[in-house]
Amino acid sequence: MSRKREPQSVSLLILGAGGDLTRRLLIPGLASLLSEHEYDVQVIGAAREERTDAEWRALIRDSFSQVTHPENADRYLESARYITGDVTDAAHLRTLLEACDHTPVIYFALPPAVTVTVCAALRKVELPEGTRLALEKPFGTDLRSARALNRVIAQLVPEEQVFRIDHFLGMSMVLNILGLRFANQFFESVWDARRIERVEIIYDELLGLEGRGGYYDHAGALVDMLQSHLLEVLALVAMEQPPRLNEVELRSNAAQVLRATHVWDDDPVASSRRARYTAGKVGDRRLPSYADEEGVDPALNTETLAQITLEVDTARWRGVPFVLRSGKALGQYVTQVRVHMRPVPEIPGFGGAPEPDSIMLDLKSGAVELGVTMNGSGDPFGLERSMLVAKKEPGHLLPYGQVLQGIVEGDPLLSVRADMAEECWRIVAPVLRAWKKNEVPLEEYAAGSLGPKGW
Repeated sequence: MSRKREPQSVSLLILGAGGDLTRRLLIPGLASLLSEHEYDVQVIGAAREERTDAEWRALIRDSFSQVTHPENADRYLESARYITGDVTDAAHLRTLLEACDHTPVIYFALPPAVTVTVCAALRKVELPEGTRLALEKPFGTDLRSARALNRVIAQLVPEEQVFRIDHFLGMSMVLNILGLRFANQFFESVWDARRIERVEIIYDELLGLEGRGGYYDHAGALVDMLQSHLLEVLALVAMEQPPRLNEVELRSNAAQVLRATHVWDDDPVASSRRARYTAGKVGDRRLPSYADEEGVDPALNTETLAQITLEVDTARWRGVPFVLRSGKALGQYVTQVRVHMRPVPEIPGFGGAPEPDSIMLDLKSGAVELGVTMNGSGDPFGLERSMLVAKKEPGHLLPYGQVLQGIVEGDPLLSVRADMAEECWRIVAPVLRAWKKNEVPLEEYAAGSLGPKGW
């Protein structure tokens, strides 16, 4: 990203620093950022869990060792602190803010319900000028709670100082969608309903719960993946070209797409599917049935595979189905946007036509794969499908590093704006209601398979 702003000195205050998110993603992401860029960052951890400053600094140094030389952490260790206490208490929050040497960035590495409680407590605290709030998804638990949370946040700081984190938007590969579309005439000229038959956005994982049963069983694949990550990718795929690449224009165009998006035919029963895995083998790992996983209540009927079909009701996209799918414990790891072109008329004299052309964008590797029709290798009067592949090197920063760069620089380009968060909940609300009423059957698939038969 070449839009670099003048960085400020910031104190990254991590609420809930004792959790897995901080250790596994947040601190390594910060390490990848600080190993590439000279920023003045104080790192403060805060949680109920007991931990000494020395243990906190050791965690930071260990995270640096995962992505770069551990000595690169030395300049950040002296000011790093860990403060034990109740982060939902207003008095303790004042203590935490007083410990910040620079402009505070309050990072909520917390469950949604706790985040709401902390935001309410912050209303009793005088926040230093320029304070930024960084919140992990999900933003609320439904449309109503998202609106309520946004109202509270708006009373704390201006919207441009709010960073709703979606690490998918920190993937350089996702941003490739914009460059591929708008910098190439031969893509943008066919990027509409006249040439495109359907679009699929797929994120299928090999992983099972991996110890996240307590959270996942109350979310499921629809809320965990489709409601946030994949809808935001859809917005990038379907948006109009912004006049300039800044947080106002880009996010306004993304929000415009989301406002125009609804369940296909407004029928959540016919346009959605759900399933959960049973016992099976993924690679060399055996997984128990989801219902037998630790932290799971089988009566909740939580899905581990979700699929919905949507329409973007604009002149460019009207009539094109957008299929969003994500699941766990599947037999193939797939992170792709697949654009299927409409078939062309048969050419007299050639021996039939293969499948229609396609464009595939890999969200992880950055590869672009074009499925095109060409003359046959043996018979020049035959037509066959050929694949043209372009690969791309990954960015220097981890996804969380790219997200944190925007926070440190005060640039919310890659964060989710309040209205976008609310629209994502509005879009999936009919599906959630239908599933809660059991109007859509909960199918099953063996772990390590490609999903239920017939999908």
